[in-house]
Amino acid sequence: MLRRLGIRNYALIESLDLEFGRGFTVITGETGSGKSIMLGALSLLAGGRADSRVAMGRKSRVEALFEDVDISMRDIFEAKGIEWMESRDEAGAPHNEITIRREISEGRSRVFINDTPVTLATLAEIGPRLIYIHSQHSNAGLADNAEQLRITDIFADNEEIYREYRESFRRFATLKRRIDGIRRGIARNRENEEFLRFQCEQLDRLKPRRGELAAIEKRYEMLSDADEIKEHLSRLSALLGNGEGSILDRIAESKGIIDRLDMGLFGEDARDSDIPGRLQFIQAELEDIADTVEDINSTVDTDPAALEKLSQRMTAYYEAVKRFKVGDADELVDVHERLRGQLAEIAYGGDDLHGLEEEARKEADTLKRLADRLTESREKGAAILTQRISDTAGMLGLPNLRFEIRLERGKLGATGRDHVEFMSCFNRQGDLRPVGDTASGGEISRLMLSIKAVMAERMSMPTIIFDEVDTGVSGEIAERMGRMMHDMGGHMQVMAITHLPQVAAQGAGHFKVYKRDVDDRTVTYVEELHGEERVREIAAMISGSEVTDAALQNARMLIGMAANNIGKDE
Repeated sequence: MLRRLGIRNYALIESLDLEFGRGFTVITGETGSGKSIMLGALSLLAGGRADSRVAMGRKSRVEALFEDVDISMRDIFEAKGIEWMESRDEAGAPHNEITIRREISEGRSRVFINDTPVTLATLAEIGPRLIYIHSQHSNAGLADNAEQLRITDIFADNEEIYREYRESFRRFATLKRRIDGIRRGIARNRENEEFLRFQCEQLDRLKPRRGELAAIEKRYEMLSDADEIKEHLSRLSALLGNGEGSILDRIAESKGIIDRLDMGLFGEDARDSDIPGRLQFIQAELEDIADTVEDINSTVDTDPAALEKLSQRMTAYYEAVKRFKVGDADELVDVHERLRGQLAEIAYGGDDLHGLEEEARKEADTLKRLADRLTESREKGAAILTQRISDTAGMLGLPNLRFEIRLERGKLGATGRDHVEFMSCFNRQGDLRPVGDTASGGEISRLMLSIKAVMAERMSMPTIIFDEVDTGVSGEIAERMGRMMHDMGGHMQVMAITHLPQVAAQGAGHFKVYKRDVDDRTVTYVEELHGEERVREIAAMISGSEVTDAALQNARMLIGMAANNIGKDE
């Protein structure tokens, strides 16, 4: 509900601070007093267009505090990074607050929600869930088929079926996107099949293997210098043991000398040094090294044909890397596998496609069953809603109203397969036509009031402000409209700008808008009325500028009758 409203420097309003209560509040005032200015300021909180001219060169500000709003809005706040202000009252019940501030200055508009700067798009998403302004000329929502479907669902009691349907539709849509993606890929591949096959055949001939090019390059480098390498290895082998005067010959000679010496003559340390054993170890190690060098030397191939073969293989790899525009030779293996997979999809439809199509067929069957149940629930809900609206509208001076909700089945979509159309005719003769096409402003407003009144019984709704929806009615019908808005106030916060005393008498709260000349300017004021002030205002609405005793008596009678009716309800 809207708890507080502050307006600064907005058109004729210099400074305004109002506090509203629950239930039904009426706003009255003479034509031109500034009621539309108030509505314009309030529309800014719902994301309405800001006109810098209303600031008159000053900084305009409209700020409102909303309390105890629908808890489901918390998800939007968290998604937008806006702080959610929640506390507990004395009884421990949750209590939340939302503050919206709109500032207009020098052609610029700034928006703050709970002191967090937000975009106008964010305000347009959040604002209408807090406040809704309805006038005779704002009935577009009633003619919106999506809104008509939403209203019908409220009376269909199909939340669980609808939830299951949406989940099934989400799964089906995901499968369809995957299937369509695979099919588009197959179609593209078929268009390029000849080229794909040509590329794949090139790699079939190459038969790339990971790491092969690096090994070939290393081998090629060795074979390119094979003669020099063999020369070095042969020299090393000769030095170690295969040549005259080799290291192994010198070791053998050293062992013979040691064997002829008695190391004990040189003391205990010399005797324990085990020089013969150590020379034996060195000899064994050198023999192993010499054998290894010989083995390596035997692997060095100086055959030019082998070198040419390696060169051709390397060239084939280099050309393939360039042709297929990959980073290195190992990526050719990935390209080869991909090309094989694309050709397999062309030939067999892909490994995943058949499985996904079967899964999608099963999900489609589930979706159709749920859609049938959804349609059935909506048919029942439409019958209930049709009767409730017809009964309610009949009390508002629309005795000839014929109202019908038509459901036509179409393609499966996110909301089911039902197309909903509200049909009406306000005369005894004539055909039913879509609402809004055949009705006058007053008639459609009363129909809208009827729909909102019925909706208020079933769902949480934002603060609603009716702007002179009672135009064109009087007497008993006006009293009924006021009574209906008062009854709606039992479920939600309702405000009405009215010129009818029968409606004004029904309000639990009453504000009067008026303007005065102050120095060289005209200023709009708003005052809350109580007691005799309220009686005189309603009397003035009855008799005009001159308030007579009869008008005062009638005003008290209207207020008393409204109070008695309210008392009977409560």
